[in-house]
Amino acid sequence: MRWNWTSRRSRIWRLTALVLALGLVMTACSDDDEGSDPTSAGGDTATTAGDGDRTINVAIVGNPQMEDIATLTPDLFTAETGIAVEYTILEEQTLREIVTRDVGASGEQFDVVMIGMYEAPQFGENGWLYDLDQWAAEDADYDKADIIPAVASGLSTDNGYWASPFYAESSFTMYRKDVLDAAGLTMPDAPTWDQIAEIARTIDSDEMAGICLRGKPGWGDLGAVFTTVINTFGATWWLANDDGSIGEAQITQPEFKEALTFYVDLLNEAGEDDAANSSYNECSTQYLDGKVAMWYDATVAAASFEATDSPVKDLNGYALAPTKVTDTSGWLWAWSLAIPLNAPDPDTAWEYVSWATGPEYLVQAGENLPGGWASVPPGTRQSLYANTNYQEAAGAFAQKTLDAMLAAPIDNPGTTPRPGLPGVQFVGVPEFQDVGTRCTEQFSAVIAGNVSIDDALNACQSIASEASQ
Repeated sequence: MRWNWTSRRSRIWRLTALVLALGLVMTACSDDDEGSDPTSAGGDTATTAGDGDRTINVAIVGNPQMEDIATLTPDLFTAETGIAVEYTILEEQTLREIVTRDVGASGEQFDVVMIGMYEAPQFGENGWLYDLDQWAAEDADYDKADIIPAVASGLSTDNGYWASPFYAESSFTMYRKDVLDAAGLTMPDAPTWDQIAEIARTIDSDEMAGICLRGKPGWGDLGAVFTTVINTFGATWWLANDDGSIGEAQITQPEFKEALTFYVDLLNEAGEDDAANSSYNECSTQYLDGKVAMWYDATVAAASFEATDSPVKDLNGYALAPTKVTDTSGWLWAWSLAIPLNAPDPDTAWEYVSWATGPEYLVQAGENLPGGWASVPPGTRQSLYANTNYQEAAGAFAQKTLDAMLAAPIDNPGTTPRPGLPGVQFVGVPEFQDVGTRCTEQFSAVIAGNVSIDDALNACQSIASEASQ
Protein backbone atom coordinates (compact mmCIF):
# COMPACT_ATOMS: atom_id res chain seq x y z
CA MET A 1 0.00 0.00 0.00
CA ARG A 2 1.16 3.55 -0.69
CA TRP A 3 0.21 6.54 1.37
CA ASN A 4 -1.61 9.71 0.39
CA TRP A 5 -0.09 12.78 1.98
CA THR A 6 -2.33 15.40 0.40
CA SER A 7 -4.16 16.24 3.66
CA ARG A 8 -0.87 16.80 5.49
CA ARG A 9 0.98 18.96 2.96
CA SER A 10 0.44 22.23 4.87
CA ARG A 11 1.98 20.76 8.03
CA ILE A 12 4.93 19.34 6.05
CA TRP A 13 5.67 22.64 4.37
CA ARG A 14 5.74 24.40 7.74
CA LEU A 15 8.53 21.98 8.62
CA THR A 16 10.25 22.82 5.32
CA ALA A 17 10.29 26.48 6.24
CA LEU A 18 11.72 25.62 9.66
CA VAL A 19 14.49 23.51 8.10
CA LEU A 20 15.35 26.26 5.63
CA ALA A 21 15.54 28.78 8.42
CA LEU A 22 17.68 26.46 10.52
CA GLY A 23 20.08 25.94 7.63
CA LEU A 24 20.43 29.69 7.10
CA VAL A 25 20.97 30.33 10.79
CA MET A 26 23.62 27.61 11.09
CA THR A 27 25.38 28.86 7.96
CA ALA A 28 25.39 32.42 9.28
CA CYS A 29 26.72 31.31 12.66
CA SER A 30 29.58 29.19 11.30
CA ASP A 31 32.93 30.49 10.09
CA ASP A 32 34.75 29.36 6.95
CA ASP A 33 36.50 26.51 8.72
CA GLU A 34 33.66 25.02 10.74
CA GLY A 35 30.19 23.93 9.73
CA SER A 36 31.05 23.12 6.10
CA ASP A 37 32.52 19.72 7.00
CA PRO A 38 29.80 17.42 8.37
CA THR A 39 32.35 15.46 10.37
CA SER A 40 32.93 18.57 12.50
CA ALA A 41 29.40 18.05 13.85
CA GLY A 42 30.11 14.70 15.40
CA GLY A 43 30.96 12.37 12.53
CA ASP A 44 33.64 9.72 12.77
CA THR A 45 35.43 10.20 9.49
CA ALA A 46 35.20 11.00 5.81
CA THR A 47 36.89 8.44 3.57
CA THR A 48 37.60 8.31 -0.13
CA ALA A 49 37.05 5.00 -1.90
CA GLY A 50 39.52 4.83 -4.73
CA ASP A 51 40.30 6.99 -7.75
CA GLY A 52 38.01 7.32 -10.72
CA ASP A 53 37.12 9.61 -13.61
CA ARG A 54 33.91 10.58 -11.81
CA THR A 55 33.38 11.19 -8.09
CA ILE A 56 30.24 11.19 -5.96
CA ASN A 57 29.76 12.14 -2.32
CA VAL A 58 27.75 9.77 -0.14
CA ALA A 59 26.59 10.31 3.46
CA ILE A 60 26.05 7.10 5.43
CA VAL A 61 25.44 6.04 9.02
CA GLY A 62 28.39 4.59 10.94
CA ASN A 63 27.03 1.07 11.48
CA PRO A 64 29.06 -2.06 10.65
CA GLN A 65 27.29 -2.94 7.40
CA MET A 66 27.85 0.55 6.02
CA GLU A 67 31.48 0.55 7.09
CA ASP A 68 31.78 -2.77 5.23
CA ILE A 69 30.58 -1.32 1.95
CA ALA A 70 32.96 1.61 2.29
CA THR A 71 35.80 -0.90 2.55
CA LEU A 72 34.63 -2.94 -0.45
CA THR A 73 33.77 -0.05 -2.75
CA PRO A 74 37.23 0.59 -4.29
CA ASP A 75 37.70 -2.97 -5.57
CA LEU A 76 34.13 -3.91 -6.33
CA PHE A 77 32.64 -0.66 -7.66
CA THR A 78 35.25 1.98 -8.46
CA ALA A 79 37.57 -0.41 -10.27
CA GLU A 80 34.63 -1.65 -12.37
CA THR A 81 32.91 1.68 -13.14
CA GLY A 82 35.61 4.34 -12.76
CA ILE A 83 33.36 6.13 -10.23
CA ALA A 84 35.13 7.15 -7.03
CA VAL A 85 33.01 7.38 -3.88
CA GLU A 86 33.78 9.79 -1.08
CA TYR A 87 31.97 8.58 2.04
CA THR A 88 31.02 10.78 4.97
CA ILE A 89 30.36 8.39 7.86
CA LEU A 90 28.28 9.84 10.70
CA GLU A 91 26.64 8.58 13.87
CA GLU A 92 22.86 8.24 13.62
CA GLN A 93 21.60 11.46 15.17
CA THR A 94 24.24 13.60 13.45
CA LEU A 95 23.48 11.99 10.08
CA ARG A 96 19.78 12.74 10.46
CA GLU A 97 20.37 16.36 11.42
CA ILE A 98 22.87 17.06 8.64
CA VAL A 99 20.91 15.28 5.91
CA THR A 100 17.64 16.98 6.88
CA ARG A 101 19.33 20.38 6.89
CA ASP A 102 21.29 19.87 3.68
CA VAL A 103 18.56 18.19 1.62
CA GLY A 104 15.79 20.40 2.99
CA ALA A 105 17.75 23.59 2.31
CA SER A 106 18.45 22.54 -1.30
CA GLY A 107 22.11 21.91 -0.58
CA GLU A 108 24.40 20.25 -3.10
CA GLN A 109 26.85 18.63 -0.71
CA PHE A 110 25.82 15.02 -1.34
CA ASP A 111 24.96 12.97 -4.40
CA VAL A 112 23.52 10.18 -2.24
CA VAL A 113 22.22 10.26 1.34
CA MET A 114 21.22 7.49 3.73
CA ILE A 115 17.75 7.89 5.24
CA GLY A 116 15.05 5.61 6.64
CA MET A 117 11.35 4.87 6.52
CA TYR A 118 10.56 7.92 8.64
CA GLU A 119 12.23 10.40 6.29
CA ALA A 120 11.74 8.86 2.84
CA PRO A 121 7.97 9.47 2.40
CA GLN A 122 8.17 12.95 3.94
CA PHE A 123 11.25 14.08 2.02
CA GLY A 124 9.85 12.68 -1.20
CA GLU A 125 6.50 14.41 -0.88
CA ASN A 126 8.31 17.64 0.05
CA GLY A 127 10.00 17.55 -3.34
CA TRP A 128 13.46 17.01 -1.89
CA LEU A 129 14.29 13.68 -3.57
CA TYR A 130 14.33 12.09 -7.02
CA ASP A 131 11.76 9.40 -7.73
CA LEU A 132 14.01 6.38 -8.20
CA ASP A 133 11.47 4.57 -10.37
CA GLN A 134 12.68 6.61 -13.36
CA TRP A 135 15.95 4.67 -13.19
CA ALA A 136 14.79 1.41 -11.57
CA ALA A 137 12.25 0.70 -14.32
CA GLU A 138 15.00 0.60 -16.96
CA ASP A 139 17.70 -1.09 -14.87
CA ALA A 140 17.41 -4.86 -15.22
CA ASP A 141 20.32 -5.44 -12.84
CA TYR A 142 18.49 -3.62 -10.04
CA ASP A 143 15.39 -5.87 -10.11
CA LYS A 144 12.94 -3.87 -8.02
CA ALA A 145 10.48 -6.80 -7.98
CA ASP A 146 12.98 -8.71 -5.85
CA ILE A 147 12.66 -6.25 -2.94
CA ILE A 148 10.50 -7.48 -0.04
CA PRO A 149 7.14 -5.73 -0.69
CA ALA A 150 6.64 -4.30 2.80
CA VAL A 151 10.06 -2.67 2.63
CA ALA A 152 9.50 -1.11 -0.79
CA SER A 153 6.08 0.13 0.33
CA GLY A 154 7.54 1.82 3.41
CA LEU A 155 9.87 3.86 1.20
CA SER A 156 7.16 4.92 -1.24
CA THR A 157 4.10 7.11 -1.56
CA ASP A 158 1.55 7.44 -4.35
CA ASN A 159 3.91 9.86 -6.04
CA GLY A 160 7.15 7.93 -6.09
CA TYR A 161 9.73 5.45 -4.86
CA TRP A 162 12.00 7.68 -2.82
CA ALA A 163 14.82 5.52 -1.45
CA SER A 164 16.35 2.12 -2.13
CA PRO A 165 16.87 -0.15 0.90
CA PHE A 166 20.44 -1.10 1.86
CA TYR A 167 19.32 -3.24 4.78
CA ALA A 168 16.00 -3.71 6.49
CA GLU A 169 15.20 -4.81 9.99
CA SER A 170 12.74 -5.32 12.75
CA SER A 171 13.68 -5.48 16.42
CA PHE A 172 14.03 -8.57 18.58
CA THR A 173 15.61 -9.95 21.73
CA MET A 174 19.19 -11.24 21.49
CA TYR A 175 20.66 -13.22 24.36
CA ARG A 176 23.52 -15.48 25.35
CA LYS A 177 22.13 -18.99 25.47
CA ASP A 178 25.08 -20.27 27.49
CA VAL A 179 24.56 -17.64 30.20
CA LEU A 180 20.85 -18.39 30.54
CA ASP A 181 21.52 -22.13 30.53
CA ALA A 182 24.06 -21.76 33.33
CA ALA A 183 21.44 -19.90 35.37
CA GLY A 184 18.78 -22.53 34.64
CA LEU A 185 16.66 -20.03 32.68
CA THR A 186 14.71 -20.40 29.44
CA MET A 187 13.89 -17.54 27.10
CA PRO A 188 10.34 -17.70 25.69
CA ASP A 189 10.01 -17.38 21.92
CA ALA A 190 7.75 -14.36 22.49
CA PRO A 191 8.75 -12.89 25.87
CA THR A 192 6.96 -10.23 27.84
CA TRP A 193 8.81 -7.25 29.27
CA ASP A 194 8.18 -8.61 32.77
CA GLN A 195 9.90 -11.86 31.78
CA ILE A 196 12.81 -9.97 30.24
CA ALA A 197 13.24 -7.89 33.38
CA GLU A 198 13.19 -10.97 35.61
CA ILE A 199 15.81 -12.73 33.49
CA ALA A 200 18.01 -9.63 33.29
CA ARG A 201 18.00 -9.10 37.05
CA THR A 202 18.74 -12.78 37.66
CA ILE A 203 21.79 -12.98 35.39
CA ASP A 204 23.16 -9.50 36.09
CA SER A 205 26.63 -9.57 37.69
CA ASP A 206 29.66 -7.37 38.19
CA GLU A 207 31.30 -8.96 35.15
CA MET A 208 28.30 -9.01 32.79
CA ALA A 209 25.26 -6.75 32.76
CA GLY A 210 21.89 -8.45 32.47
CA ILE A 211 20.71 -6.32 29.53
CA CYS A 212 21.74 -3.49 27.23
CA LEU A 213 19.18 -0.88 26.14
CA ARG A 214 19.61 2.42 24.35
CA GLY A 215 19.86 5.52 26.51
CA LYS A 216 21.53 8.06 24.21
CA PRO A 217 19.29 11.02 23.32
CA GLY A 218 17.78 11.15 19.84
CA TRP A 219 14.44 10.28 18.29
CA GLY A 220 16.12 7.42 16.44
CA ASP A 221 18.42 6.41 19.30
CA LEU A 222 16.74 6.10 22.72
CA GLY A 223 13.53 7.24 21.03
CA ALA A 224 13.36 4.21 18.72
CA VAL A 225 13.61 1.50 21.37
CA PHE A 226 11.64 3.39 23.99
CA THR A 227 8.77 4.14 21.60
CA THR A 228 8.23 0.40 21.11
CA VAL A 229 8.10 0.10 24.90
CA ILE A 230 5.50 2.81 25.37
CA ASN A 231 3.44 1.33 22.52
CA THR A 232 3.19 -2.07 24.17
CA PHE A 233 2.57 -0.52 27.61
CA GLY A 234 -0.55 1.12 26.15
CA ALA A 235 0.92 4.63 25.98
CA THR A 236 1.35 7.00 23.04
CA TRP A 237 3.01 10.32 22.26
CA TRP A 238 -0.17 11.99 20.94
CA LEU A 239 -3.78 11.17 20.29
CA ALA A 240 -4.84 11.37 16.64
CA ASN A 241 -7.50 13.77 15.40
CA ASP A 242 -10.13 12.44 13.02
CA ASP A 243 -8.17 13.75 10.02
CA GLY A 244 -4.97 12.05 11.17
CA SER A 245 -3.33 15.21 12.45
CA ILE A 246 -1.66 15.57 15.85
CA GLY A 247 -4.06 15.66 18.78
CA GLU A 248 -3.51 16.12 22.49
CA ALA A 249 -0.09 15.18 23.92
CA GLN A 250 -0.20 12.10 26.18
CA ILE A 251 3.17 12.18 27.94
CA THR A 252 1.85 12.66 31.46
CA GLN A 253 -0.69 9.86 31.20
CA PRO A 254 -0.20 6.94 33.68
CA GLU A 255 0.75 4.41 31.00
CA PHE A 256 3.60 6.61 29.73
CA LYS A 257 4.94 7.11 33.25
CA GLU A 258 4.73 3.36 33.89
CA ALA A 259 6.74 2.64 30.73
CA LEU A 260 9.44 5.20 31.54
CA THR A 261 9.69 4.06 35.16
CA PHE A 262 10.03 0.45 34.03
CA TYR A 263 12.72 1.31 31.49
CA VAL A 264 14.78 3.43 33.89
CA ASP A 265 14.52 0.93 36.75
CA LEU A 266 15.59 -1.96 34.51
CA LEU A 267 18.66 -0.08 33.32
CA ASN A 268 19.59 1.05 36.83
CA GLU A 269 19.24 -2.43 38.29
CA ALA A 270 20.51 -4.68 35.49
CA GLY A 271 21.67 -2.51 32.61
CA GLU A 272 25.02 -1.67 31.05
CA ASP A 273 27.46 0.89 32.42
CA ASP A 274 26.96 4.47 31.20
CA ALA A 275 23.55 3.61 29.75
CA ALA A 276 22.69 7.28 29.17
CA ASN A 277 25.39 7.39 26.48
CA SER A 278 24.67 4.02 24.87
CA SER A 279 22.97 3.41 21.56
CA TYR A 280 23.22 0.70 18.87
CA ASN A 281 26.98 0.75 18.38
CA GLU A 282 27.80 0.87 22.10
CA CYS A 283 25.47 -2.03 22.92
CA SER A 284 26.76 -4.05 19.98
CA THR A 285 30.34 -3.61 21.15
CA GLN A 286 29.51 -4.58 24.72
CA TYR A 287 27.63 -7.68 23.59
CA LEU A 288 30.49 -8.79 21.35
CA ASP A 289 32.94 -8.14 24.19
CA GLY A 290 30.96 -10.33 26.60
CA LYS A 291 29.98 -7.44 28.85
CA VAL A 292 26.20 -7.84 28.46
CA ALA A 293 24.13 -11.03 28.33
CA MET A 294 21.01 -9.73 26.59
CA TRP A 295 20.10 -6.94 24.21
CA TYR A 296 16.82 -5.73 22.73
CA ASP A 297 17.45 -3.86 19.49
CA ALA A 298 17.61 -4.13 15.69
CA THR A 299 17.57 -7.58 14.09
CA VAL A 300 20.48 -6.58 11.85
CA ALA A 301 22.83 -6.95 14.83
CA ALA A 302 22.59 -10.73 14.52
CA ALA A 303 24.61 -10.55 11.30
CA SER A 304 27.63 -9.39 13.30
CA PHE A 305 27.08 -11.93 16.08
CA GLU A 306 26.99 -14.93 13.73
CA ALA A 307 29.75 -13.80 11.38
CA THR A 308 32.63 -16.24 10.98
CA ASP A 309 34.96 -13.88 12.85
CA SER A 310 32.55 -13.15 15.74
CA PRO A 311 33.70 -13.97 19.30
CA VAL A 312 30.12 -14.94 20.22
CA LYS A 313 29.25 -17.01 17.15
CA ASP A 314 26.89 -19.93 17.94
CA LEU A 315 26.39 -18.72 21.54
CA ASN A 316 23.28 -16.67 20.83
CA GLY A 317 19.54 -17.08 20.94
CA TYR A 318 16.90 -14.86 19.33
CA ALA A 319 13.32 -14.16 20.40
CA LEU A 320 10.60 -11.75 19.31
CA ALA A 321 10.39 -8.20 20.66
CA PRO A 322 9.05 -8.10 24.25
CA THR A 323 5.42 -7.15 24.84
CA LYS A 324 3.20 -5.95 27.67
CA VAL A 325 -0.45 -5.43 26.65
CA THR A 326 -0.13 -5.67 22.85
CA ASP A 327 0.37 -8.89 20.88
CA THR A 328 3.54 -7.70 19.10
CA SER A 329 5.90 -4.74 19.40
CA GLY A 330 8.83 -5.04 16.96
CA TRP A 331 9.55 -2.23 14.53
CA LEU A 332 10.09 -2.10 10.77
CA TRP A 333 12.94 0.02 9.40
CA ALA A 334 15.23 0.20 6.40
CA TRP A 335 18.42 2.21 6.13
CA SER A 336 18.16 3.30 2.52
CA LEU A 337 19.92 5.34 -0.14
CA ALA A 338 18.22 8.36 -1.72
CA ILE A 339 19.28 10.93 -4.32
CA PRO A 340 18.61 14.56 -3.32
CA LEU A 341 16.84 16.64 -5.94
CA ASN A 342 19.83 18.99 -6.13
CA ALA A 343 22.47 16.26 -6.27
CA PRO A 344 25.32 17.40 -8.53
CA ASP A 345 25.38 14.18 -10.59
CA PRO A 346 22.15 12.16 -10.19
CA ASP A 347 22.74 9.72 -13.06
CA THR A 348 26.11 8.71 -11.65
CA ALA A 349 24.53 8.59 -8.21
CA TRP A 350 22.02 6.02 -9.47
CA GLU A 351 24.82 3.81 -10.76
CA TYR A 352 26.11 3.67 -7.20
CA VAL A 353 22.66 3.22 -5.59
CA SER A 354 21.82 0.40 -8.02
CA TRP A 355 25.02 -1.43 -7.16
CA ALA A 356 25.00 -0.82 -3.39
CA THR A 357 21.37 -1.87 -2.92
CA GLY A 358 21.09 -4.39 -5.74
CA PRO A 359 21.32 -8.19 -5.65
CA GLU A 360 24.88 -8.16 -7.02
CA TYR A 361 26.33 -6.46 -3.95
CA LEU A 362 24.82 -9.03 -1.60
CA VAL A 363 26.63 -11.82 -3.44
CA GLN A 364 29.86 -9.83 -3.57
CA ALA A 365 29.63 -9.05 0.13
CA GLY A 366 29.03 -12.69 1.00
CA GLU A 367 32.10 -13.71 -0.95
CA ASN A 368 34.43 -10.92 0.24
CA LEU A 369 33.54 -9.86 3.79
CA PRO A 370 35.67 -11.33 6.61
CA GLY A 371 32.44 -12.32 8.36
CA GLY A 372 31.22 -14.25 5.35
CA TRP A 373 27.64 -14.69 4.19
CA ALA A 374 26.13 -14.23 7.65
CA SER A 375 27.32 -10.63 7.73
CA VAL A 376 25.73 -9.37 4.49
CA PRO A 377 23.05 -6.66 4.77
CA PRO A 378 19.76 -8.48 5.52
CA GLY A 379 16.06 -7.89 5.13
CA THR A 380 15.73 -6.28 1.70
CA ARG A 381 15.68 -8.89 -1.07
CA GLN A 382 13.77 -12.12 -1.46
CA SER A 383 16.63 -13.62 -3.47
CA LEU A 384 18.96 -13.42 -0.46
CA TYR A 385 16.67 -15.67 1.58
CA ALA A 386 16.54 -18.16 -1.28
CA ASN A 387 20.34 -18.25 -1.51
CA THR A 388 21.67 -21.54 -0.08
CA ASN A 389 24.94 -19.90 1.02
CA TYR A 390 23.00 -17.40 3.10
CA GLN A 391 20.58 -20.00 4.43
CA GLU A 392 23.47 -22.06 5.74
CA ALA A 393 25.46 -19.18 7.22
CA ALA A 394 22.54 -17.21 8.69
CA GLY A 395 20.36 -20.10 9.80
CA ALA A 396 20.41 -18.99 13.43
CA PHE A 397 18.61 -15.72 12.71
CA ALA A 398 17.45 -15.39 9.08
CA GLN A 399 13.95 -16.80 9.51
CA LYS A 400 13.52 -15.10 12.87
CA THR A 401 14.41 -11.79 11.24
CA LEU A 402 11.73 -12.31 8.60
CA ASP A 403 9.24 -13.43 11.26
CA ALA A 404 9.93 -10.26 13.25
CA MET A 405 9.52 -8.06 10.17
CA LEU A 406 6.24 -9.73 9.27
CA ALA A 407 4.97 -9.36 12.84
CA ALA A 408 5.79 -5.63 13.03
CA PRO A 409 2.49 -3.88 13.89
CA ILE A 410 2.92 -1.05 11.38
CA ASP A 411 -0.74 -0.03 11.11
CA ASN A 412 -1.63 -0.53 14.77
CA PRO A 413 1.47 -0.30 16.99
CA GLY A 414 -0.27 0.44 20.26
CA THR A 415 -3.68 0.60 21.84
CA THR A 416 -4.85 3.96 20.43
CA PRO A 417 -4.78 5.48 16.92
CA ARG A 418 -1.77 7.68 16.22
CA PRO A 419 -1.31 10.63 13.88
CA GLY A 420 0.60 10.59 10.62
CA LEU A 421 2.03 7.79 8.52
CA PRO A 422 2.32 4.21 9.75
CA GLY A 423 5.34 3.43 11.91
CA VAL A 424 6.23 1.60 15.11
CA GLN A 425 9.37 3.11 16.63
CA PHE A 426 8.47 6.61 15.46
CA VAL A 427 5.37 8.71 14.93
CA GLY A 428 5.09 9.43 11.23
CA VAL A 429 4.71 13.20 11.41
CA PRO A 430 7.41 15.80 10.68
CA GLU A 431 7.17 17.21 14.19
CA PHE A 432 8.37 13.98 15.79
CA GLN A 433 11.99 14.58 14.78
CA ASP A 434 12.25 17.64 17.02
CA VAL A 435 9.87 16.49 19.76
CA GLY A 436 11.40 13.02 19.99
CA THR A 437 14.93 14.38 20.21
CA ARG A 438 14.13 17.02 22.85
CA CYS A 439 12.08 14.61 24.95
CA THR A 440 14.70 11.87 24.85
CA GLU A 441 17.22 14.40 26.16
CA GLN A 442 14.96 14.58 29.21
CA PHE A 443 14.58 10.80 29.47
CA SER A 444 18.31 10.23 29.05
CA ALA A 445 18.90 12.64 31.92
CA VAL A 446 16.57 10.50 34.05
CA ILE A 447 18.61 7.41 33.19
CA ALA A 448 21.77 9.30 34.19
CA GLY A 449 20.16 10.25 37.51
CA ASN A 450 20.16 13.98 36.80
CA VAL A 451 16.41 14.60 36.40
CA SER A 452 13.36 13.11 38.13
CA ILE A 453 10.82 11.12 36.16
CA ASP A 454 8.03 13.57 36.92
CA ASP A 455 10.10 16.58 35.87
CA ALA A 456 11.10 14.86 32.63
CA LEU A 457 7.51 13.90 31.82
CA ASN A 458 6.21 17.39 32.53
CA ALA A 459 8.91 18.94 30.37
CA CYS A 460 8.16 16.52 27.53
CA GLN A 461 4.42 17.16 27.83
CA SER A 462 5.08 20.85 27.23
CA ILE A 463 7.35 20.10 24.27
CA ALA A 464 4.86 17.70 22.67
CA SER A 465 1.96 20.07 23.30
CA GLU A 466 3.64 22.74 21.18
CA ALA A 467 3.33 20.46 18.16
CA SER A 468 -0.41 19.98 18.59
CA GLN A 469 -1.24 23.65 18.60
